Amino acid sequence: MPAPAFDAGFRNTLAELLHWRRDVRHFLTDPVDAALVQRLLRQAMRAPSVGLSQPWRWVLVEQPARRQAVEANFAAANAAAAARYQGEQATRYAALKLEGLRQAPVHLAVFADPDPGTGHGLGRQTMPGTLIWSVVMAIHTLWLAARAEGLGLGWVSILDPAPLNSLLDVPPHWTPIAYLCLGWPERASESPLLEEAGWEQRSPVEGLVFRR
Repeated sequence: MPAPAFDAGFRNTLAELLHWRRDVRHFLTDPVDAALVQRLLRQAMRAPSVGLSQPWRWVLVEQPARRQAVEANFAAANAAAAARYQGEQATRYAALKLEGLRQAPVHLAVFADPDPGTGHGLGRQTMPGTLIWSVVMAIHTLWLAARAEGLGLGWVSILDPAPLNSLLDVPPHWTPIAYLCLGWPERASESPLLEEAGWEQRSPVEGLVFRR
């Protein structure tokens, strides 16, 4: 089958998708159809992976007790993080909403299998971190696919990863990569939440690209 040709209209739409992708923390509690979630996961697994190793492992966290344990994990980690800041920055941090655990209808934990049978080790002998980077590529693919469906995705990074394997009853050798919230966002935003809150601003591209 011939490869598709992507015209200017598609490229413009893709640029808009990238521009409007957000890390969402404010969700509606409306459910997300299970078939849609499965479709998004299939699209996410179209991401590239080193040696075609496909090291990603996806865990849909549905049981209330497990979700509550994750919420408690976040609360403890967030309190420890907040203690690092002083003065006005501490006040700003306390005002930030950094997760959507209670509102998001879909919780998704993502792990990397550090030694998947697939791929036969190709491409990762000198750079074993490529396994984790492959999982991150799949997460970003999921992020874009979700946004294209009108869904929001938020990465809850303020967690202690150590207890996640036992908490979610997954193999102890899997490496925790991300805990994601997925659902319908309360609103669409053109700017990152942290930028709106005055926490940080995007850096200009010119300051991040170097020539040698």
